Formats: sequence, C-alpha cells, structure tokens
Amino acid sequence: MRMRTLFAALALTSPALAGNTQQNPTWWDKFTYISQNGPDAFSAATLSASTETNVDVSNECGPQSETFIAINPRKSSQLAAGSNEIFRLPMRGYFSSDDGKSWGEVDLPLPPPIGTNGVDFGSDPTLAFDSSNNLFYGYIVVFFGAAFNTPGFGVSINGTEMAVARSTDGGKTWPLVTFFDFNGGENHFNDKPMITADQSASSPFRDSVYIAWDAALGGSSSGGIRVALSRDHGLTFTTTRIDNANGPGNGIGTTVTTGPRGQVYVAWNDIAANTIAFNSSFDGGVTWGTPGVISRKAIPFDIGIPAEFNRRALVYPACSTDRSKGPHRGRITCSWMDLTPDGLDTDIYVSVSDDQGATWSPRSRVAESLGGVDRFNHWLATDPVTGVVNVSFYDTRNDSTGGRFETDVYLSQSGDGVSFAPSIRVTDAKSNEHDCNGLFPCKSINYGDQQGDYEGVAAFGGVVHPVWTDSRRNTERAGDPNCGRGRGIMEEVFTATIK
Repeated sequence: MRMRTLFAALALTSPALAGNTQQNPTWWDKFTYISQNGPDAFSAATLSASTETNVDVSNECGPQSETFIAINPRKSSQLAAGSNEIFRLPMRGYFSSDDGKSWGEVDLPLPPPIGTNGVDFGSDPTLAFDSSNNLFYGYIVVFFGAAFNTPGFGVSINGTEMAVARSTDGGKTWPLVTFFDFNGGENHFNDKPMITADQSASSPFRDSVYIAWDAALGGSSSGGIRVALSRDHGLTFTTTRIDNANGPGNGIGTTVTTGPRGQVYVAWNDIAANTIAFNSSFDGGVTWGTPGVISRKAIPFDIGIPAEFNRRALVYPACSTDRSKGPHRGRITCSWMDLTPDGLDTDIYVSVSDDQGATWSPRSRVAESLGGVDRFNHWLATDPVTGVVNVSFYDTRNDSTGGRFETDVYLSQSGDGVSFAPSIRVTDAKSNEHDCNGLFPCKSINYGDQQGDYEGVAAFGGVVHPVWTDSRRNTERAGDPNCGRGRGIMEEVFTATIK
C-alpha cells in the first residue's frame, strides 16, 4: 500500500475527491475501514468463477488487493500467493500443488495486540521460496487501539513491525513467524516490504533471506530504506539502512533481487530526487555501497489516472536478475511506471545493467506504443531457467467506456530485457474499478484501495504465472448481509498460467 492523508481516507462517500500525499502509509485505507467498522469474519464466495484460462484464487466475500506469487524451484508445479484482506485483520495466503489449476487458502499469523482496545492487522504481501523447499511470506503488522463505533473513544496507532512467516509445506501451514523492527507510536511507519531468498547454487550465501521496505512518514530522519537479512531460514533478522543514512527518509516502493554469485540488489522510488534509486551489496547484505540512480522520471510519487483515480497509481521499481546459464547471466532488469514523452499517458519502462548496477541502459518500453492508453501496477520476473524477462501490468487498451476505466492484465516478454515481443492479453474479462455497469459510485467497489499498489508475476522453465486484483465478480451477492456487509464479493484475486 501507500501513503495517503487521513482526510482523503475518510472521504469514502466522495471517492473522486480523495487524493494521496506522503503523510501516511499505504495501509491507511485498511486501517481506516477497520477502525471505523471493526473487522469482518471470513465469508466464502461459494461458487468459483474460474474460466479455462483465468482462475479465481480467493473466492471470498469482501475485497482483496495487492497480490504476489512465488514458484518453488525444487517443484515448479507448487505455487504460493498472497493478498491483502481489506475488511479482515490477517493476511491471506494461497497454495497450489497443480501448477495453479486449483488453490487452497489460509490466514497468516498475527501477534497479540497492544494496549487497551488493542487491535492489529497485516498488510502488503510478499513471498519467496528458497532452494530448500522453505517458503517465506513477508508483511507488515499495524497495531492500533479502537473501540469500534463507540462515541468518545479515539483511534490511536500503537506502532508497526515487520513479519516474516515460514512454511515447509508449500504454504498450507505457517507454524513459524518472526516479528521484528517494531516502531512504537507514530514515529515512523514500516511500509511496502518485498522479500527474496538466494536460490543460486553458486552463491556463498545460498538460502539467505532478504526483505526490504521503507520506514515512512514525511522524511523522518529515523526512517529510510531498510534491508533485513537472515542466515538461519527466517529465525532471526539483522537490519541495515541502505539509502542516505544521515538524511531523511524519502523513499518508497522497494524491490530486492539476488545475483548468481550472491549479490544483493535493492531499488526504490526516491521521491525527493525523483529518481529510481539503486544500491548493492557484495557480501550477502552485510555492507552496502553508495546509492546510485537507474533513471530519472517525471512522476515523483503517484498519479491519478482514470482506472485508479482514487487510490492513484504508485511509482515503484520491480527488479530481477538473470540467474540462468544463458548469454545474459547476471544481467539486472528493472521496470517502473512513468509518463509517456507527451505527458498524456502512463507506460511501463525498463532498464538493464550488465555491471552489477554501476551503469544502466537508456529506458525502453515493455509494450507497444498506444496513444490514449494507461499502464500501471506492473511486476517483473526473470525466468531463472530460460533467462526470459516477463513483465505483467494493468492496461486500458480495451476500454469500452471512453473513460479509460476498464482494465486488462497484459504480459510482455523479452529475451534480453531490452526488446520485447508483442504483449499478450492475460485476462479473459475486463475489470472496472470506477463504476458497476454505469452506476457510480458503486458499493461493490472498494474505492479506497481499488487495485492496490502492485500485482505479481513469477516464472520458471518457460511457464509464467501472473496474479492480479480482478473485479469481474464484484456485484455478485450484493445485498447479502453475509457477503461483504451487503456489498457483495467485490475485488477478487485471479491468476493464469502462460506457457
């Protein structure tokens, strides 16, 4: 999730008026809903809407958003995914042992609440397998106090911390979870983590776990971009700040990837400098270099586009390193969203580095140049077997409303991260986070989160699995008080298998 003002978060009856700033963290919409309404209990959507090509992973009443997915390199038919639960407290986990054809679901653990009327919830999913069948699920935990709907009782944030859970059965159970880096009160907020595990057989740090995030809140000097490493399979973590350690924290949207020899690379959106920033470690995350720049950009933080008009589309990088035995082994590829040269649309761009991040190629587009089309909420995965770069993203090219409201998920692929083949439509039905067949505002749309800030993609051995937030079912069971408090199924988690 990303930062937004409290006033904007509360403007639920006028979604078009809401906007985002850098004052509050990106989990603010979930915090606002739960603090005002209390948490929902789980309610299944009963009937699956899976099609021949698209699979409904969540099948749950109420909204999910911000999706992520991972593949077990030891058994590539085993997948794991995660999403935010906007109306519920825990994180949601999903698991599949048949290459994504069918899925099970589970809630992730939360620690005990803090203080009187204490409540806590999870946010911002990220997952990774190591090379030894361990699966790691990273998220943030937000602690607050609230007496739901009780006059005279205020809402106070008691702190945030990081969480990394470990599963040894592909995500069916999560018996181990490590909570760390607690920050009390509103000093600064942990936000937007991304996790990876070193799977490389040639790495001296094989199976080390790295999780990167930003400690947000208005440029706090105690915030900044942080990376925590674990050498004991997630039992303990050691944290290092890797941006300008002496200055205020002005970054958001981290991504972390490892190279063939155990290099660790982290990129983020430097809001103050308006760049995609980068840093590297060559000793397994113990020490870090001086931050550099992948590219300058036009959008500092986020942008209101029709398809994400209320939540706003966040600028963040997604990076992956080629660990295959192909000609580009070791190449780092990073993607991000920015304005097109004419300033009229948003598009997804990439840059590559063949010298461990010292220099970067000029940016290039991942898909066809189409005027009047917005692209946003991308993710990137380099296939560790084939070396093919895969970028998935939301795209409005098939909009039929005339307002750029309808989205599809597309996938672009490249053998070198520079030249991309024509993009492939992944979704077989469009989503609309603006209206419900012309009805605006629509109670079956979660305007505070819409699609969220990101979606995921994973690739292995020539098989690609995008995962995304999908609203094709949003009005189903609307009016049923047992489904999304009468608002219906709302946003679902969908995936597909591309071969």
